[in-house]
Amino acid sequence: MANRRTNLMDVREIIHRLRAGNSKRKIAQEMDLNWRTVKKYATWAEQEQLLTGELPALEELQQRFVAAFPKTATPQNQSSVAEHREYVIQLRKESVEIAAILQRLQERGYKGSYASVHRFVRKLEPLTPDVTVRVERRPGEEAQVDFGYAGRMVDPASGQERRAWAFVMTLSWSRHQYVEFVFDQKVETWLRCHRNAFSFFGGIPQRLVIDNLKAAIIRACWDDPQVQQAYRECAEHYGFLIAPCRPYTPQHKGKVEKGGVHYVKRNFLGGRTMTSLIQANRDVRVWCETTAGERIHGTTREQPRVRFRDVEQARLRPLPETPYDLAIWKVAKLHRDCHVIFDNAYYSAPFRLVGQQLRVRGGSHAVQIYTTDHQLVATHDRAQQAGERQTHPAHLPPEKLPGLYLDRSLCMTVAQDIGVATTGVVKALLDDPVLDRLPTVQRLFKLRDPFGDQRLEAACARALHFDDPSYMTVKRILTKGQEELPSPPPTRSAPASAFVRTAGELVGHLFGGASWN
Repeated sequence: MANRRTNLMDVREIIHRLRAGNSKRKIAQEMDLNWRTVKKYATWAEQEQLLTGELPALEELQQRFVAAFPKTATPQNQSSVAEHREYVIQLRKESVEIAAILQRLQERGYKGSYASVHRFVRKLEPLTPDVTVRVERRPGEEAQVDFGYAGRMVDPASGQERRAWAFVMTLSWSRHQYVEFVFDQKVETWLRCHRNAFSFFGGIPQRLVIDNLKAAIIRACWDDPQVQQAYRECAEHYGFLIAPCRPYTPQHKGKVEKGGVHYVKRNFLGGRTMTSLIQANRDVRVWCETTAGERIHGTTREQPRVRFRDVEQARLRPLPETPYDLAIWKVAKLHRDCHVIFDNAYYSAPFRLVGQQLRVRGGSHAVQIYTTDHQLVATHDRAQQAGERQTHPAHLPPEKLPGLYLDRSLCMTVAQDIGVATTGVVKALLDDPVLDRLPTVQRLFKLRDPFGDQRLEAACARALHFDDPSYMTVKRILTKGQEELPSPPPTRSAPASAFVRTAGELVGHLFGGASWN
């Protein structure tokens, strides 16, 4: 037990407890006194006949106490450290701890105890009480938001146990709250929980007091916090102000810290067996409306749900016509293939930006790509699966396009745009049963640049007329400028026969006739 200095009030309390029948050892334990001290004053009280009958007045008891224990009753006028006062003051200015001060004093011959030095320093530097000022807000003015660890829950997708977190948003005036369990604290999860909470309340408070988690604040700084771009967009969409706490000061959002996250842990999660995330979220929604919403709050002394329904709900900002599109921002490099990677899919951007860092905004339905100075350079539909490519042909170098996109169907479409004769030549080339003629057709289309569609069509018509629909024939006609020459008149053909040469010319030498040379 502690051997602290006793006073008259301690002795008077000892006498009362002895008269009530308490043992000396029990009194010593309850009053944090040495049992020998209690025994000493019990013996004195018995000698003074103070354990029976009526107790004397306080003044008389004081006189008896001073007479019996003059050293104990008379306070010490001067500390044993007083002669070292200036030295101790100098050491404290240098932030030297009390234990180190005792060592320095002992080096100077000091014989006192640590307690004496501690009391002396405390008289020099009286402790300022830790005063808490409770800040109350008007209805609809503020909500406080926090994440808290919620134990392990079953992932419905995999059937495996995972660490879960509780997202809690508490309205500061009514103390009505929204709770949702999640498996991570990513930006998209943070934004989705906000959207669900606003939908639950049916409105939006003027400001949100948040912690400095990375899903909301890139850099935690009291003077100039850097807000995540996606969270900034969410705030602009719903019209609330973001109020980050000072780093390492969770008491600045005590309404959600104590009455929110801790209350969820103690009440809803306390003693609950592990369940699936889906079931937990169903149950906690009912809990928010009943157990948590209908309790008598320790501070307001009213039911949070009633205060919310009767007063605060009407003071919230109305919800916008459409909920916030859960957009995620990312900085990504434009690779040599003219694509950035976002959420395991590929999206094209202009080839002139290859090698640069671009800002990618991924919404629920669209992906937008910006330069670092916020110029929009590309918009794509959101890919539906990992590995999918979203490519705009205009983003690629022009010289790379023909070979990339030409297929049989597209070739026929391009040919039809040029003319009937070109379509016939292209069809003849693509109908080759052995060779892949797509590269040949590609070269044929390149003849459009130097000669034009009209000359190319005429050249193809001449090639078809001579039954020679090949690339080299068409090119030769164009190079020699023969596509406009009149076709030669058809020659009179000999009667059809199986062979041009007669049978005698072919096999006569076998029978002694003239040979064919």
